[in-house]
Amino acid sequence: MNNWRRTAGFLFLSCILTLLAACGNGSSHLTKIRLFEVTHSIFYTPQYVALEKGFFEDEGLDVQLTNANGGDKAMTALLSGNAEVILMGAEATIYVKNQDAIDLAVNFAQLTQTDGSFLVSREPIENFSWNMLKGKTMIGQRKGGMPQMVSEYVQKENGVTPFQDVKVIQNIDFANLGTAFASGTGDFAHLFEPVASKLEQEGIGHVVASFGEESGKLPYTVFITKQSYIDQHPETVQKFTNAVYRAQQWVAAHSTEEIAEVISPQFPDLDRETLIIVLERFKSQDSFATDPILHVEQFENLAKIMEDAGELKQKVDFGPIINTDFARNAVQE
Repeated sequence: MNNWRRTAGFLFLSCILTLLAACGNGSSHLTKIRLFEVTHSIFYTPQYVALEKGFFEDEGLDVQLTNANGGDKAMTALLSGNAEVILMGAEATIYVKNQDAIDLAVNFAQLTQTDGSFLVSREPIENFSWNMLKGKTMIGQRKGGMPQMVSEYVQKENGVTPFQDVKVIQNIDFANLGTAFASGTGDFAHLFEPVASKLEQEGIGHVVASFGEESGKLPYTVFITKQSYIDQHPETVQKFTNAVYRAQQWVAAHSTEEIAEVISPQFPDLDRETLIIVLERFKSQDSFATDPILHVEQFENLAKIMEDAGELKQKVDFGPIINTDFARNAVQE
């Protein structure tokens, strides 16, 4: 009898340990995706919705997000094999293609469709005109980056010659732009959120113009992977795109308050009021794409801006670096 009880107890304990092990390895059946984002920003809200609401997991994916803190670092992670997918501006894929890369970086799903930066003035301006930049100093963005190219394009479209009519400061690190403006540098600053809204709340700066509204629709932030990864793992790319589309649709259908509730864990140091203000600003100018389909005409607009900034020396064949199959499949399904 004692032997039977010991055997039964052993079997019971084995079952419990097996169940606990299964629970502890709940993500072992998921496909791991290392996703590097160019920076951590409210601008990428649909991505965080997909993460927080489990849309990637529903597709069988374990998406591990890393902030690359820079476009060059994000692309390096992809090309070196340290990331399966990156989120950044589509202009980087053009640079890679023009370097005659064998394994191209391919845009397969769009997340945002406008520039997400704003012009901040030191003083409130009721009826802002771009001519007001003339004779002033502006804190700008990094040379060759999409934000700076958009800024130069918008200025020229409004009769302002960058670096001649307006002095542009470009030797300040991205993370310190808001601090530099708050400390008294520049009459204007080209800033992203939530820095712009925080300066407004503190009475230090005032948002007077949107670069997104001025420059039109662009493939501003896209999900990118290597062509070799698409060839080897098309099912995984499709699942990833399905989750992105689901998140985009969710964002389009819900209020800024509901969205703020979902993504707030991604921004623990940001108060709810500021989060809602920023979301409303992005939603009001249609920054968030409602589907992941990439449009050639938007890439042509991007190329025009790059050419205008002197960063594109030759005509680009977008065919090899745009793949709309996964996005169209996601929408159709």
